[in-house]
Amino acid sequence: MASSPPKPAKPVAAPRARDADKSQLSILTAALEEFAQSGFAGARVDRIAEQAGVNKRLIYYYFGNKDDLFLAVLERTYADIRSAEQALHLDAMDPVEAVRQLVSFTWHYYLEHPEFITLLNSENLHQAVHLKQSARIQEMNSPLVQMLADVLERGRRDALFRDGVDPIQLYISIASICYFYLSNNATLSAIFGRDLRAPKALAQRLSHMTELVLGYVLR
Repeated sequence: MASSPPKPAKPVAAPRARDADKSQLSILTAALEEFAQSGFAGARVDRIAEQAGVNKRLIYYYFGNKDDLFLAVLERTYADIRSAEQALHLDAMDPVEAVRQLVSFTWHYYLEHPEFITLLNSENLHQAVHLKQSARIQEMNSPLVQMLADVLERGRRDALFRDGVDPIQLYISIASICYFYLSNNATLSAIFGRDLRAPKALAQRLSHMTELVLGYVLR
């Protein structure tokens, strides 16, 4: 009986691609931590390479220079929060509940991802010079705006929400009232003599923000 033909050898490109993906993920994870802790100006590529367990030259090979790496971190950070927002499926909720959920989600996301706040603080110090170079950032945010616009329109048609609510302005307001409280928590706690990170204070803040936003959108 003739022997069966030998199986073709597995291509070497696949494991190399997996290795490249793994290396890039390790670099981005280490870079996120370094930029969040030290800001853009204080971050060091040497520390990122050491934390990622890669040669520094590999960072430059995959991401270009430090500015390009910081932009990649910012884009990943925005992609993560946008993906989590889409997973809420606000389009399947009652409009009032959808707004409540968006406020609650934004609040808890910022609490659970303090690096998001520190990265944005750093980028704002640099006048968004990196994000202005991004070809993806506006495209990332478009689904969020459309999702919120649809919620507001359903609420308007059901005579629950008032007319003329701009979804971008509303989202900025929701993000702002969550962001400011947390990014300035140390100074606010000091000047008012209260522990504004205590569990009771955080729960009170969420309730206050939710009622504030609903008070604006409801008829």
